[in-house]
Amino acid sequence: MQMTVLEVIKRSAEFLEKKGVDSPRLQVELLLAHVLHLPRMGLYLNFERVLSPAELDEVRNLVKRRGQREPLQHIIGTACFWGLEMKVNNQVLVPRPESEQLAELGWQFLNGIQGTPPLALDFGTGSGCLAILLAVKSPGARVVAVDISPEALAVAQENASRHSVQERVEFFQGDGFVAVPAGRRFDLLVSNPPYIPSAEIATLDPEVREHDPRWALDGGAEGLDFYRRLAREAGEFLRPGGRLMAEFGDGQAPAIRQIFEHEKWIVEAVKADYSGRERILVVRRAD
Repeated sequence: MQMTVLEVIKRSAEFLEKKGVDSPRLQVELLLAHVLHLPRMGLYLNFERVLSPAELDEVRNLVKRRGQREPLQHIIGTACFWGLEMKVNNQVLVPRPESEQLAELGWQFLNGIQGTPPLALDFGTGSGCLAILLAVKSPGARVVAVDISPEALAVAQENASRHSVQERVEFFQGDGFVAVPAGRRFDLLVSNPPYIPSAEIATLDPEVREHDPRWALDGGAEGLDFYRRLAREAGEFLRPGGRLMAEFGDGQAPAIRQIFEHEKWIVEAVKADYSGRERILVVRRAD
């Protein structure tokens, strides 16, 4: 059976809507653009194009996977982060738009440092999106990125090469700060740690709970375990005047502020993300 681009979009969007997928038409258009090697807006110039049998089979397979709530980014193999295409799979957290604000604050801080080349640490790098964006936007900076997962680091290293910053981003595998090379001190520490309370993971959308790695989501009983660790251990890794910037979940700001103040950090700011929700903590050590 022959089908045009427009017919595929309409029928597939109806299918995904029945499966409970958000923004079904947009999802179909992105999948179809991937199969046809077109920009999404290019579909609008090709509504009457008839798909070949092979193209139609591929689109049907991908739409079926999306209907089973496999994330779009896993299906096409990439996610966009501040305009950069990052490889993703089920070994890394799919980069979220909220984290773009953390990245922007980080590179703005690095670009304001005078004198010696700035050095940044990405704690729990996952796909490497934060570390790589810092390196891209701060050409004078060097970045160290650590993660407990060797599979995640393999993805991150591939992304660093994809964006030609592999010479300025170093990756180390290990549990937290034990992975940081001895003697290193940083101007900036950024982190998007796991912050979902353990019991809430079962309530998340299927795309997240069934496909993102649990270790990248589970922040312990209250979702605060990694902030306690950062507050206790990160201070000795910062240079004088350095900053720690960490993303957190909805409603966690008061508890996280208290955790860091208890460990003698100075809370410099609690920043909102682009949607207006409190999302990023900025702290420093007392001089």
